[in-house]
Amino acid sequence: MHTKNLAGVIFAVLIISLVGFILYWGSIKPVSVIVQAGHEERVKGNTGATGFHYKETEWNTIVADEVAKQLTEWNIDVKRIPAKVPKFSRTKIAVSIHFDSAKKPCRSGASIGYPNKNSYDFARRWEKLYRSHFPFGWHEDNFTKNLKNYYAYKKIDAEKFLILELGEITCEKQTVWLQPRLKKIAHLLAYAIASELGKEVAKPKL
Repeated sequence: MHTKNLAGVIFAVLIISLVGFILYWGSIKPVSVIVQAGHEERVKGNTGATGFHYKETEWNTIVADEVAKQLTEWNIDVKRIPAKVPKFSRTKIAVSIHFDSAKKPCRSGASIGYPNKNSYDFARRWEKLYRSHFPFGWHEDNFTKNLKNYYAYKKIDAEKFLILELGEITCEKQTVWLQPRLKKIAHLLAYAIASELGKEVAKPKL
């Protein structure tokens, strides 16, 4: 009887260990793309910019959801995350979606942040692509501390990581252009990511 009980305990421990390993591996198994909506789900601290008519978090979520949806339709494995980064996040490409703000409206525009030289060429390709459509100003790369030292750089193990400021949400003339194009901008970004991964997909029209 004692032997049977011991065998049962050992079997249960093995099953629990196996399930634990599967869950652990699932959490650290790398995906091709991680898409983050900046400030999403935060209720205190840095909760994102607010314009006259729009909230940055709402726009970040719309764009991030659409990017993830399009990549999934192209059979690219993607993890969609909020501001809080899950542990053991590993990926080939990470992008964090944001919209900038300015104390004096219309003093900002689009910009790119990244942690290292590995992301530089990707940044240039995205800038070239988005500049061909975005009719407003650009800042130099990493022009703020938040771009240069973004907290998620240390939390996500990414081969390439871009923080994208897609325009200024406190500038009415920019929001008039941006608001009806949010999903199209998302498709353009999904195209840029897919191309960076070597996938041949149709280039969307903005």
